[in-house]
Amino acid sequence: MKLLTSTLLMAGLLAAALSPAPALADRPRDHMVFDQRYHHDHYYPAPGWVAPGLPRGAVVVRGGPSPFYFHGGVWYRPDGPRFRVVLPPLGLIVPVLPWAYVTLSIGGLPYFYANGVYYRHAVGGYEVVTAPPEADRAQPVQNVPPARPDPIIYPRNGQSPQQQEADRQECNRWATTQPAAMNEASVFNRAVEACMDGRGYTMK
Repeated sequence: MKLLTSTLLMAGLLAAALSPAPALADRPRDHMVFDQRYHHDHYYPAPGWVAPGLPRGAVVVRGGPSPFYFHGGVWYRPDGPRFRVVLPPLGLIVPVLPWAYVTLSIGGLPYFYANGVYYRHAVGGYEVVTAPPEADRAQPVQNVPPARPDPIIYPRNGQSPQQQEADRQECNRWATTQPAAMNEASVFNRAVEACMDGRGYTMK
């Protein structure tokens, strides 16, 4: 009996060890939070999480003694050699909205929401604003078509990945200084592409 029990136990342990684990893609990462307000339904890294580096294409936003960085609805701030996810202070202006956002009509005025942050049209882009009083009762309205996905960048002159990323960030900064690129995402994207082309890259 003891031998049979031991044999069954070993068989069970072996089967468990050989069973496939759930795919990593099916398990949300521990540092991610799910934003379902207004049926937004997107995952974002939680405030306070520290990333080893910035996502490619992050836009620099000046505010205070150190810059903020914005990408896909997530705000970052330097934390030593790394970057901490933060909530942006009121009044910061980002040149473009993230590709995923919710449009709200509150008091007859358009607001834009993503990742716990509300935005309003402003000179130079979109300003971070406090949640309006009627936000809890607001219903989403039809969004404008989202911005296109990030383009593929081909270095024509054999630039390294590090040089490519540095050029991309510099072109993002330059695009924010162009008056024609501040109120329209497609114009901002064209400004970035023109800058990258001038630095020896093809973007598709």
